[in-house]
Amino acid sequence: MKTIMMFLGTRPEAIKMWPLIKALRKKKDIKLIVCATGQHQELLKQVLELFKIEPDISLKIMKVNQKLEEITCEILIEASKLLTKINPNMVLVHGDTTTAFAVGLECFYQGIPIGHIEAGLRTYSIENPFPEEFNRRVLSLISTWHFAPTEEAKNNLLKENISPDKIYVTGNTVIDVIKKSVVEKYNHVELQWANDSRMLLVTMHRRENIGTAMEKIFLAIKKIVEECENVKVIFPIHLNPLIRTLAYRILGDMERIHIIEPLNVIEFHNFMARSYMILTDSGGVQEEAAFLGKPVLVMREVSERMEGIKENVLKLVGTDTDKIHECVLSILNNYQLYKQMCNPTDVYGDGCAGERIANILNEILSK
Repeated sequence: MKTIMMFLGTRPEAIKMWPLIKALRKKKDIKLIVCATGQHQELLKQVLELFKIEPDISLKIMKVNQKLEEITCEILIEASKLLTKINPNMVLVHGDTTTAFAVGLECFYQGIPIGHIEAGLRTYSIENPFPEEFNRRVLSLISTWHFAPTEEAKNNLLKENISPDKIYVTGNTVIDVIKKSVVEKYNHVELQWANDSRMLLVTMHRRENIGTAMEKIFLAIKKIVEECENVKVIFPIHLNPLIRTLAYRILGDMERIHIIEPLNVIEFHNFMARSYMILTDSGGVQEEAAFLGKPVLVMREVSERMEGIKENVLKLVGTDTDKIHECVLSILNNYQLYKQMCNPTDVYGDGCAGERIANILNEILSK
């Protein structure tokens, strides 16, 4: 029997690895050991409990006001002990988090093969997103196998001289999740409140946006609500106190804006499905909304998910107040333009990525 270790540190990692965990645990010749680093302990715990993922190992490294340096060092040290003790045949990491980077680096030091899930995403702007773009590029340098969600991601890896026989195009596992989580009959008190309006769903959390850029975004949202009487905003707010302080200062007294606590993934997917439009700086939301055919305005200067932009489901608008305001109004006031963006697409996956990756891993380890 071959041993695979999988490391999770954040909410998105747990969501996107869940289909793969389920698929790998069906493989009789693979022993899967799941380690939760607890990089974002509260939000990670929410997903683990919701999906009934029971980590074999929990590190709980999160500290109050933690810095990137502290997270990286703590994970590196703890991963070193675990990997030395267990000596797995392979380690799986996901995406571009500090957990993925630090664990990948320790695997590189110990010569342990790395399987990188959601490989090949690029903005080619090293500080956007920060530090994720750096993390994913380093992981591509040191990974053995690369599970790219799209052909565009594969092409990015090929341009970086990654061997084509080490790249597998699998789709994104988040589509596996959203296909099961959105249901026809769903109700929530906040959706009832927004039922008589065009509901804008907002998410904001990018580290590089915190400060001036995020203030500009919030001012644009405030201006839109002031001018459009039939618009209501639901904003599930991130736990970061800097974001909360800024959001409540600018948006907190607006009657048609509800700032609410973070939703679990099933709740959030159903909110997305019932929204009129989504304003976000998230990466994963771009994939999920594209599958649902929900227009998305991406509040970033660059995106690593250009497929949805080419499909005209996503629109990259930056962080300038006037530009965001103008773009939102143009879509709200032009139904034909809006309908053109309501275009469900499977460009990010078909809902079978977890099983597909598990089968590939089983084949690799059986050689």
